[in-house]
Amino acid sequence: MARYPAPELKDLPDDIRAKVLEVQEKAGFVPNVFLALARRPAEWRAFFAYHDALMLKEDSGLTKGDREMIVTTTSAANKCLYCVVAHGAILRIYEKKPLVADQVAVNYRKADITPRQRAMLDFAMKVCLKSDEIEDADFAALHAHGFNDEDAWDIAAITAFFGLSNRIASFSNMLPNPEFYVMGRAPRAK
Repeated sequence: MARYPAPELKDLPDDIRAKVLEVQEKAGFVPNVFLALARRPAEWRAFFAYHDALMLKEDSGLTKGDREMIVTTTSAANKCLYCVVAHGAILRIYEKKPLVADQVAVNYRKADITPRQRAMLDFAMKVCLKSDEIEDADFAALHAHGFNDEDAWDIAAITAFFGLSNRIASFSNMLPNPEFYVMGRAPRAK
């Protein structure tokens, strides 16, 4: 169980409750992160504003699948159960590959991904684990795969943001919703 009790939906500020209900309508459930972070409304708003700026950005060289792959891979390096399971589910759906999330979470170097995605994850993992060692050669490796400097910023920002998210989820013992474990593993029933 989470170390901090989540507030009741009825007790949330109107703007947060509306967003949570919107997510519930789309997903069919409320991801635990939405209620867990709502205990501090100002932080919830800031967190999801930055999340959306990074993950819903339209003018990026990164696909939605690329972004979720970065989150899943770096969250595994940070040993964040919540983010690996939740974002791994979204990754499986975006990439339409039921095995990819498990592969990148365990060892992205052996995963069934493109050389471009491998270069992206090499950069993300260096930002995750050794950001003080980033150098021009790391950017050159991205450029060789068609990424530009703004894409590098996006990769680094997603990695850094989810580093924060991983730590909040882990210390608070935020657990993934059971629904995440099965999403994207088999075709949806119609």
